[in-house]
Amino acid sequence: MSAAPAPESAVVDLLGLVALGELLAFDRMAADARLAPDLRRRAELSAMAAAEMVNYRRLADRLTELGASPDHAMAPYLAALQAYHDSTEPKDWLEAVTKAYVGDAIADDFIREIAEALAEPDRQLVLDVLHESRYADFAAAEIRAAIEADPRVANRLSMWARRLVGEGLSQAGRAAAADRGALTALIGRGEEGDAQPLFRRLTDAHTERMGAVGLNN
Repeated sequence: MSAAPAPESAVVDLLGLVALGELLAFDRMAADARLAPDLRRRAELSAMAAAEMVNYRRLADRLTELGASPDHAMAPYLAALQAYHDSTEPKDWLEAVTKAYVGDAIADDFIREIAEALAEPDRQLVLDVLHESRYADFAAAEIRAAIEADPRVANRLSMWARRLVGEGLSQAGRAAAADRGALTALIGRGEEGDAQPLFRRLTDAHTERMGAVGLNN
């Protein structure tokens, strides 16, 4: 027997969380693009930022269709997500692309997992706005090239990536529990109310991702 569809309150909560993530990602990527060592790479990251705003608009429009205010749906998560970005502001280009590769990917994994409980069209909308693989490929190529040019870079970026995932998981938990009972219940669906298996899967995927670019966990 298939699971009952998620309640509308949980759908609104999740769409609000994802919409805010897209909005803040735009702010961050647009700023990080200025760290690029050349115009080609600056343009690449700027294109990523532009895509975030397109995604934000789709989510905001859907929230409006559901009779919800996008501002109100996003507000409960602002403190946690802003704290993550404030505490993980990159100091240079390599930290910026590592954040794009590691931080965005683990956020996408988190959203992808809990979106499975949604009915259409909201499930597909959420999956559609997750980051395209070409952006991860771009960031991965930058990291690999930097390590090949100077193997010592791997240690620094590995430490940075560990910090990103630690902050990301911590803030994801805070955002999900930000006085939003419906979303918290959505996260626990399929896990008998226990979110720990979900976070273990996120950590395992992160470990595999690190190894793929030559970083250690």
